[in-house]
Amino acid sequence: MAVETKQVTLPTQGRDEIRDITPEVARAVRSSAISSGTVTVFVPGSTAGVTTIEYEPNVIADLAEAIRRLVPENLPYRHNAIDDNGHSHVRAALVGPSLTVPFVNKELLLGTWQQIVLIDFDTHPRQRRLIFQIVGE
Repeated sequence: MAVETKQVTLPTQGRDEIRDITPEVARAVRSSAISSGTVTVFVPGSTAGVTTIEYEPNVIADLAEAIRRLVPENLPYRHNAIDDNGHSHVRAALVGPSLTVPFVNKELLLGTWQQIVLIDFDTHPRQRRLIFQIVGE
């Protein structure tokens, strides 16, 4: 069993930006010495999340709107006494910071319409670091 860890940094705009990171994950898997196993995608920080969805404009808009309905920005979050992003932390906690995807022969085993996305919930642009931990043989 082998383990490789890779990282990339991507600029994001915040405000619920949903970005397709499937190409970055696939590139990390293809460039590894591991042919079959799993890749865990992890975003450090507490105001972003990682999940899968069909990366199609209407579905992306639906997801962003659903998240905003579930966790509205204008509620009195206690964290806002420190910073203006209490809602960002709650949204990120609900989505989660990581995702594990299997791969075989260096190909991700995603569904036909399934992409891996990073969602930046913060209130301003950032440089987001993504960590890919690749485990297998």
